[in-house]
Amino acid sequence: MTEPILSFRDVTYTYPGTEEPALSEINLEIMSGEYVGIVGLNGAGKTTLGLCVNGVVPAMLSGTRTGQVVVSGLDVDDYPVREMAKIVGMVFDNPEFQMSQITCAEEVALGLENAGVDVDTMTESVAQALELVGLKGFQERSPLGLSGGQQQRLAIAAVLAMKPQVLIMDEPTSNLDPIGKQEVFGLASTLNQDYGMTVIVIEHEVEVLADFADRILVMDKGKVVMNGTPEEIFGQVDALNVLGLRVPEATELANILEKKGIWKGPKAIRTADAVERVTEMMGGD
Repeated sequence: MTEPILSFRDVTYTYPGTEEPALSEINLEIMSGEYVGIVGLNGAGKTTLGLCVNGVVPAMLSGTRTGQVVVSGLDVDDYPVREMAKIVGMVFDNPEFQMSQITCAEEVALGLENAGVDVDTMTESVAQALELVGLKGFQERSPLGLSGGQQQRLAIAAVLAMKPQVLIMDEPTSNLDPIGKQEVFGLASTLNQDYGMTVIVIEHEVEVLADFADRILVMDKGKVVMNGTPEEIFGQVDALNVLGLRVPEATELANILEKKGIWKGPKAIRTADAVERVTEMMGGD
């Protein structure tokens, strides 16, 4: 049986100065090559869970953590964050705040420099990473002169240069326009489908997760309360509404029609599927 690339075993974590745990008794396995979406209200524990994967929690944020986090066979507690960064790459919601270097090449090279990579290898890795995210030839460009979508792709390139096995993106498109969102989610899908990278996306854009994710985790009050395929999770409209979460618009439409006795069978979760079904019901071609 294939071993999971990521395991949480009875993980509970409480931030300093707080009484209620941010994570409570998390037991979770993610397999290599999966694309997993995580949804939940603000404060549900999504970001904290992501920060446990590379050891930032608790190593750099203090607090109290019990249980075990294992990534690619390594107990996170046994390795410093800089070592885990070679296995787990993280991209956050505001790429501009992550930019600290004068050129794109220097931005991508920063992690490699910290890892002690030699100059020739670094130069090659930077070029490869920029090309992979669609920024070939941008080495001498200023990061601050890029569009929001390009900045986020640059942040991803900086992560990819380290050749991680797992990519975690925490609300990566919250500050982007529709074009920028498509750029970032399209890239994540390519990394997952073409390169076999394990992708974990913390996101409110449920339509995108319905399109791309293999599995959806729903978090509430520090716990994983739902875990299944997009069809299994988003089909539970009433349960998600109770949690204050929305479903894809296609699913909401199917749910309304189902309650009117018009929609039969599984609810659509993707727009194209909903359009096809509605067209069929209307007797269209």
